[in-house]
Amino acid sequence: MEATNDFAKYLTRFFTEYLVGERGASSHTLRSYSETFTLVLIYMDKVRGKPADRLTLNHFDRETVLDFLDWLQKTRKCSNTTRNQRLAALHSFFRYMQYEDVKRLGQWQEILSIKVKRQGKRSAVNYLSVEGVKLLLEQIPTNSKVGRRNLALLALLYDSGARVGELIDLTPESLNLNKPCHVVLFGKGGKKRIVPLQDEQVNLLLSYMKENRLDSLAFNQRPLFANNRKERLTNSGVTYILNSYVQNARMLRPDLIPEKISPHTLRHSKAMHLLQSGVNLVYIRDILGHVSIQTTEVYARADSKQKREALEAVYIKIIPTQVNEGIWERDSKLREWLKNFAK
Repeated sequence: MEATNDFAKYLTRFFTEYLVGERGASSHTLRSYSETFTLVLIYMDKVRGKPADRLTLNHFDRETVLDFLDWLQKTRKCSNTTRNQRLAALHSFFRYMQYEDVKRLGQWQEILSIKVKRQGKRSAVNYLSVEGVKLLLEQIPTNSKVGRRNLALLALLYDSGARVGELIDLTPESLNLNKPCHVVLFGKGGKKRIVPLQDEQVNLLLSYMKENRLDSLAFNQRPLFANNRKERLTNSGVTYILNSYVQNARMLRPDLIPEKISPHTLRHSKAMHLLQSGVNLVYIRDILGHVSIQTTEVYARADSKQKREALEAVYIKIIPTQVNEGIWERDSKLREWLKNFAK
């Protein structure tokens, strides 16, 4: 006989005792895992006809988890990256279950045998030009309180290069709006970093905080950006806000606004604009909160196509006119290297 609500019992322990108590998981990890299991509950209810109050551990096997991952990609249009993130959360839970429920060890190990999907190499970083960012922000009406909040939010998301999770964790106390002005962000692993803020951004934040009484010491622990229930925004909430203005911007200038935009696009955009302005990769790494400079180098690789085109344009002007093909075009290995270099 199935144990009633054993899934709820072990899931609660997983979050409170294991992730928080033993692992000391960051707020970003907790949020990501929480979103994963929220989706699991939605899937089990809507697709499998098993509401949360009737779910037991016996409802979870390799086939069910694989079907859930397929549902994420087919119904919710999730990428391989997102699918793999959800699978990582599930793997973590079922690794925990190996020690909590050894009688079903084989069941948990079958789930743990599910492999991540190969993501492949990204040929380019998805980012907006400076003109594209300006166009997007211009679509936000400032004649309403919500519009002014959204402008302050998206402008700060770009200006700070923050991850969405870092942004929604901000409180008024995270900001120093006296010179030198900066925002304090806590990234992966709780790593703290300080990002300078420009005067225009500071003025926008000062006005926003004053309007919402967030400049009062009594409110300095409240969410900097909240929904209409005064609760902290979610990742999906920020995505919804962004998409509210993307469509209008794309209609005006489809050449500036790509088909796929997410809040992370603004982070990529900030990094690319810093790189194109000549900022050293080491400083960009620190601003973005990357652990390794190799992670930051993706922006240099993404921008190398523009650099190569500029160099080739100069070179064409000085070669003899009778030479129609450069040696690099005849050398397949060198041509392949250039091809890979442009990625």
